[in-house]
Amino acid sequence: MQTRIEFEKNRKCLDEYIRDKGIKKLMLVCGKSAHKQDVYEYLKQLSEALELSIVYFEEFEPNPTYDSVVNGTLLFREVGCDGIVAVGGGSAIDVAKCIKAYAPMKGNGEDGGFLSQKIDVQEIPFIAMPTTAGTGSESTSFAVVYYKGEKYSVSSKHLLPNAIILDADALKTLPIYQRKATMMDAFCHALESFWSVNSTDESREYSSKAIQEILECYKGYLENDSNANSKMLLASNTAGMAINITKTTAGHAMCYKLTSLYGLSHGHAAALCVSVLWKWMLDNVERSIDPRGQEYIRRVFKEISDTMGASSEKDAADMFEKLVEELELEHPHIKDDDYELLISSVNVERLKNNPIKLDKDAISFLYHEISC
Repeated sequence: MQTRIEFEKNRKCLDEYIRDKGIKKLMLVCGKSAHKQDVYEYLKQLSEALELSIVYFEEFEPNPTYDSVVNGTLLFREVGCDGIVAVGGGSAIDVAKCIKAYAPMKGNGEDGGFLSQKIDVQEIPFIAMPTTAGTGSESTSFAVVYYKGEKYSVSSKHLLPNAIILDADALKTLPIYQRKATMMDAFCHALESFWSVNSTDESREYSSKAIQEILECYKGYLENDSNANSKMLLASNTAGMAINITKTTAGHAMCYKLTSLYGLSHGHAAALCVSVLWKWMLDNVERSIDPRGQEYIRRVFKEISDTMGASSEKDAADMFEKLVEELELEHPHIKDDDYELLISSVNVERLKNNPIKLDKDAISFLYHEISC
């Protein structure tokens, strides 16, 4: 079970947690924007009150590389840290997860050495505070790291943060484009988890709750309303709990290369992919690969429609597409030479989670639908 600390309501919970865990040397993994957060200053004050040493690690990229994670791991070992706090978006939290995974491993990580080792049970206390409402990384037990340009997944139940700090004030300074993109990332997590072949009663309950929360508060959130910020943070957290059970599906599998080729934010690219994927799946239910059968998948699409307050399954998909348009998340003009690159980049494992079977022709069709 995770400890949930609502920072703006009860800041003492944080120092009580650190004191109870006996943490004396805390590594703070954070992006540059973390310096603007109240929790950053609060931790500095705690360092005096609790005789706590804080080691700062900020040298990592938005899509963190293995080498930067290794540097953080070696610093963690060298200083003798006994706890980790991650403050930032998904990248900061992913870096912290990897440091926690790698710190007890053998060797110094040369030549990708940490990637092949088993992640063992960890006793390192790990606290995560998201500063965006989208990735849900604070609720998941997996991370992404890039080694020699290739994406690697780091996954273990031991990497789920022990505690999370939810502070709506952390969202106040988010630029409007990042607000839109991260919100849609959370929406895509909830949708993809809902229809995933790995879905359970529990995960669908999380998905349904997250979708309802997003639709209820998104307008206020886009206007930077404090109460709506808090609700969106909770919605993102709940969507993260859903994908922690199911993982994502074809929408996310298709979006990664779009981000690097066309400079789109992750959530922006995911929204474009899910928008075309959803409609295509409704037209191709007979290609279902979910062992629970076609009728089950039809019921799931109906449940999503009901959750969204739509009149039909098609209406629900249309609502999502209209939201993408309302947010002005533009479609890229995909170059002819890029289609094969995009198709070959799709993670086959993520396609196995998708309830409707996609082949190369289907993926090609969807990328053509995304292009403006």
